[in-house]
Amino acid sequence: MALHVGLTGGIGCGKSTVAGIFQVLGIPVLNADAVAKNLMNTDSSIRVAIQQAFGMDIYSDGQLERKKLAALVFSNPDLLAQLNAIVHPASIAAAITWANQQTTPYCVKEAALFFESASSEGIDVMLGVSSPKALRIQRVMHRDQISREEVIQRMQNQIDESLKMRLCDEVVVNNNIDLLIPQVLALHEKLLQKAAEKMLAANTP
Repeated sequence: MALHVGLTGGIGCGKSTVAGIFQVLGIPVLNADAVAKNLMNTDSSIRVAIQQAFGMDIYSDGQLERKKLAALVFSNPDLLAQLNAIVHPASIAAAITWANQQTTPYCVKEAALFFESASSEGIDVMLGVSSPKALRIQRVMHRDQISREEVIQRMQNQIDESLKMRLCDEVVVNNNIDLLIPQVLALHEKLLQKAAEKMLAANTP
């Protein structure tokens, strides 16, 4: 069984960039956000639950109106919690199934809300990506074409980054100063060693 590695960090920290480096190294990466988005469009029970909670017009031509949903949930913590309660269980189950199918020494699940959604169970090693708040805001404004206020509003739905990083086993610094690739390569070697130790422990009577 592969070593299960989590990759987390606040919005705009650069998780996807770090995940991409792991993929170049031949490590499979699952993006939990992409899984959730797919489930919201393809799982009939989830679609029905979302329509009951947010209205029939939350889907258009069979596809979720993501911007409309985001406008609702990121300004209302109760609605966000309701959405997460609908989507997270199926998303977590899909990720566990995927991880158990991997044959590489380790695999990575990338998710922003590991600790917030209590989905860190079963993760052997948790990696965090840390980035200055001002830089994170700038990245998300550019990426999602939204205002500074909207970015800050989304940040408020995640636990404080300093706390999140303290909950992680290892931290990658993504500040546009420290080089990312050497940090990930060093982690890669550590994770290969941990994977070997896990395999040895599993095969030891």
